[in-house]
Amino acid sequence: MGTTQLESVPEPKYWHLKTVLSEALDSEFTVGEILPNERDLAARFGVARATLRQALEQLELEGRLQRRRGVGTTVAPPRMGVAVGNDQQVWPGTGDDAWQAVDCTLATPPAVVATALETARDRAVHIVRRSRVSHGQPVAAELLYIPVTSVPDLAAIDTPSEAARARAVLRELQRLELEGQDRAVELGSARADDARELDRLPGAPVLVVTTRFFAGGRTAALSVATYRADTCRLTFGASGGVEIHHGPERQAS
Repeated sequence: MGTTQLESVPEPKYWHLKTVLSEALDSEFTVGEILPNERDLAARFGVARATLRQALEQLELEGRLQRRRGVGTTVAPPRMGVAVGNDQQVWPGTGDDAWQAVDCTLATPPAVVATALETARDRAVHIVRRSRVSHGQPVAAELLYIPVTSVPDLAAIDTPSEAARARAVLRELQRLELEGQDRAVELGSARADDARELDRLPGAPVLVVTTRFFAGGRTAALSVATYRADTCRLTFGASGGVEIHHGPERQAS
């Protein structure tokens, strides 16, 4: 990287530094290469480390950099294409669903989830945990909350715990007639559990996709899927589903 000091500019200094760093990433670094440490970078560009961190965080948010445990800050590969879903009338686990069941527990959900499901806050629900891998890299983790009333015949099924139990819950859920769903996408920060599953640092930027599934005039299930913001770029397809594109030159999956 060059050693030119930053001149006074009308835009925030960290934003100008982000532009300079981005140009350096294009011309001087390759995918996976480790950047110099913060002290050296700050000295080269004549900025405070706090300003440098702001620029690096913005580049991470834009998918240009990755912070990896035990490694440091590396140049990120292009965002990969992973279809999130194109059909508004499909239950989780059906069709070409690429999620992998991990386990299933019966536990009390967070208060905000209980409210969305219109269940008592102290009433346990099935919590199915699923993961998504693309190109050998973890890209998303999901918690699917399903009230016991949505799968009333599940108690009669002799199914072991973990992944087999999760698949059994999803099969029972699919017996309901899906009336529709709605989806919301927001930017968030990785919680400790999500960060561990996604090989990220706690607090790293993530995209949170919350989906409510309706059946029998009520919310029959609620999905909270957390995607790596450095890996995924979400857009809405013509059918209303969410898709992820590799880059501007790629067509929707």
